[in-house]
Amino acid sequence: MFQKKTLFSTLLMVMFVLIPNILFGEDAPGTPAPAAAPTPTLDKADTTWLIVSSALVFFMIPGLALFYGGIVKSKNVLSTMMHSFIAIIVLTLQWTIFGYSFAFSGSNPYYGDFSLAFLNGIDVDTLEGTIPKFVHFLFQGMFALITPALISGAIAERIKLSGYVVFIFLWATLVYDPVAHWVWAADGWLLKEGALDFAGGTVVHLISGIAGLACALVIGKRKGDPGSLTHPNNMTYTLLGSGLLWFGWFGFNAGSGLAINGLAARAFVVTLVAPAAAGASWLLIEWIHTKRATALGAASGIVAGLVVITPASGFVDAKAAIIMGLLVSPLCYGAILLKGKLGYDDTLDAFGVHGIGGAFGAILTGVFALSLAEGVTRGMQIKVQVISVIATGLYSFVVSYILAFLIEKSIGFRIEEEKEINGLDQEIHGENGYGI
Repeated sequence: MFQKKTLFSTLLMVMFVLIPNILFGEDAPGTPAPAAAPTPTLDKADTTWLIVSSALVFFMIPGLALFYGGIVKSKNVLSTMMHSFIAIIVLTLQWTIFGYSFAFSGSNPYYGDFSLAFLNGIDVDTLEGTIPKFVHFLFQGMFALITPALISGAIAERIKLSGYVVFIFLWATLVYDPVAHWVWAADGWLLKEGALDFAGGTVVHLISGIAGLACALVIGKRKGDPGSLTHPNNMTYTLLGSGLLWFGWFGFNAGSGLAINGLAARAFVVTLVAPAAAGASWLLIEWIHTKRATALGAASGIVAGLVVITPASGFVDAKAAIIMGLLVSPLCYGAILLKGKLGYDDTLDAFGVHGIGGAFGAILTGVFALSLAEGVTRGMQIKVQVISVIATGLYSFVVSYILAFLIEKSIGFRIEEEKEINGLDQEIHGENGYGI
């Protein structure tokens, strides 16, 4: 009797387990199905934080307008501030129509597709992780708005509004959207290589600073002797602007994990610490060099610290943030001093602060990251970070230079000399920033 039961059990095992496994593999009929991936569910706390973060990043754009607007001459203050607000108008439409889709859809490692154009297929129940897809569109869209506006700092006081509008529209389409896809989309090639960029050291700051340099080389220097070109019209604007940028940057960095948790809290902390260290370092260098500690120096140091911590904000602790802040200021300060000797006119030091600071921050992320990309050593991580800097920077420079050159040779990028001398506020807008 025992033998019959054993034989019967053996036959059942062969019929319903072994033979199907041989014929069909381990997932054959009769075998337990693998556990299904958990269904994404909406998290109200994450959603609330990302909506707040989106508003904070949006608030950075008028902060940038004040920061830039205070440094230029009074006859160009309105024009300079308008560059930031025009970016909101133009790039909100571009991002909605196809920019978001081009950055965050498709399976190609180099560029997205247009399946999400006009937010096609997204409704109130569509999720991106634990947040509505609409909120992901909003948060990432704020990055897409401010990044081209950063470029305007390098070419302020001498560009046509029409040329600027065409440039930022094409640049966002051909540079920002693809690079965002490389670094942040699930199938992006740099993400797959293991590049770490939490909030945009390469995607935002490096590529915009490099683009500013390319444009400055194409359109040339401002008219006048070097001493007359630096006459800030309102340093109170610039200092206030740096404070508003710092305030908004908490959402910029701490929101980039797309959740409200300990990681967001640590990102918030290092976004406070690094700019403080950089501001102190800049003022000290300035005092040693000129025997003065200026408001412009404090503002510049704060922004340099914000830039350098951006790619690292989700990966480093407070000690690393202090070191990064202390180191970035002498580097950016030196880059600004060199621009006169190298012969390019970066009006508001977009390349010197955002380009240099973004590249430096991306590399130091590999040096100080508490956790590395899967399967890589520290040395390999630093190598990947350097590759990401070279790839994104070189791509941005080449495309930006070609775009600026073509616009200059067609509709014109640089304003006429007489209008530049008279001031862009009156010549372009028919208005004066201070009503006189």
